[in-house]
Amino acid sequence: MQKKDDSQLTANHPEKTPEYFEGDVYLQHNTGIADGLSGLGAALEELAKQNIQMVYDKVHQVLAQGNYALAISEGTLGNAKTAYYDLWRIENGKIKEHCDVMETIADKKDWQNQNGKF
Repeated sequence: MQKKDDSQLTANHPEKTPEYFEGDVYLQHNTGIADGLSGLGAALEELAKQNIQMVYDKVHQVLAQGNYALAISEGTLGNAKTAYYDLWRIENGKIKEHCDVMETIADKKDWQNQNGKF
């Protein structure tokens, strides 16, 4: 795995997270997280209470067009290896909307082919 990148939203400087948002106004399409920066904070706090961390270890690809950016990454959610697909809509340099898909990465012995997730 590559070294964690300080520029990642959930990396080594979580205190910088508010800088990515325009106050508490953004739409969150993950049904487990409420809208706004406060909703994100509450969800991450709830995970922390359960001793679950959402960690991004490696960014595989970033695609952007217009005001949309898709990041394809891997890391862990709790102790499970996880693939992260995060789609952001940016407005005036700030996150205005977020959609995501998180999927557990199966053990290589359980793969049906050798293609892998990435």
